[in-house]
Amino acid sequence: MPDHVLVPIDESERSTQALEFACEEYPDARITALHVLDPGDLYAATGVEGGTMANYDAIQQHHENRAEELLNQAREMAADHDVEIETDHVVGGISRSIVDYADEHDADHVVIGSHGRTGASRILLGSVAEKVARRSPVPVTIVR
Repeated sequence: MPDHVLVPIDESERSTQALEFACEEYPDARITALHVLDPGDLYAATGVEGGTMANYDAIQQHHENRAEELLNQAREMAADHDVEIETDHVVGGISRSIVDYADEHDADHVVIGSHGRTGASRILLGSVAEKVARRSPVPVTIVR
């Protein structure tokens, strides 16, 4: 039985299902919900629009506010399962950040949704869950 379960979350239904799975299967473990802010999303929005430079700080603050909303929703969902979780967010490449976080914070299991990214980005970048499963130093459960 794992002591510390890491659950990466985003706005997808699959990540919600992964968190529910972790709460149901490992209610006595320390569970951390992690949201990764992809710097590509931040930089893509800071280009020239209408002749003026986008406000990077405002865009970053918007993404961080959205991350906090997701983490609050995760805490509420876990509370519905009578489980108290920890939450955190980091900025970086998604799969690399998840693997690094698991390693640096002594997680001994990762539970991840199978389709965090959708559309062209998933086809071009590959599956985040697949990359995490291949690179993770600890066991990974992929929730489908």
